[in-house]
Amino acid sequence: MSSEASTPRPSAAGPERAAERGLLFIVSAPSGAGKTTLVERLVEQTPRLKMSRSYTSRVARVGETDGVDYNFVTRPRFEAMVDAGQFLEWAEVFGHLYGTGAPDTEALLASGHDVVLVIDVQGARKVRARGLDTTTVFVMPPSMAVLEQRLRGRSKDSEAEIQRRLQVARDEVASFAEYDFVVVNDELTGAVDRLRSIVVAERARLGRMSQSAERIVGTFSKGTP
Repeated sequence: MSSEASTPRPSAAGPERAAERGLLFIVSAPSGAGKTTLVERLVEQTPRLKMSRSYTSRVARVGETDGVDYNFVTRPRFEAMVDAGQFLEWAEVFGHLYGTGAPDTEALLASGHDVVLVIDVQGARKVRARGLDTTTVFVMPPSMAVLEQRLRGRSKDSEAEIQRRLQVARDEVASFAEYDFVVVNDELTGAVDRLRSIVVAERARLGRMSQSAERIVGTFSKGTP
């Protein structure tokens, strides 16, 4: 699902950035708010940023590919993975199981990639409860009317399913204060730009840049040009 930009841009963290452990980002939003599309565009534009591929027990929809959109597994296989502790978080959503693979995420972070988890509110709570260092973003639609229009425009769900998603959305949007940042997806390009500015800013935090900064300071004290 994730990809690198065809022409990489310089990292905001400098040349030592790739050797460091990656940052973990969480993006949540109500169903239909466009979070997956936003993050896919974000990853395309941002070097060393990967989108975590979730596991799910549901069958693939038309146009979806196993190992690209999701890791599609059977419900018994998913439940066996839960018992084996292989998920960073998991939940049942609209009758299907979804989860974030812990080994997959750890491998990416250890390799120096920043990772984005596109998960719902309850999944974000579970990740935070683990005490992991995360930067969290809640994506909001401009209004409930716009969200309903987007859900109906997908032409995937029955009327009962749309109403159920809207009811869940009412509860989820009230949880925005649990997140570090809020991005309103009123226009795709602008929303992606705001998401990318969050990633760039987090990469430039003092705690992240202190070693690089100290090395630069050292060149001044030694009189090295």
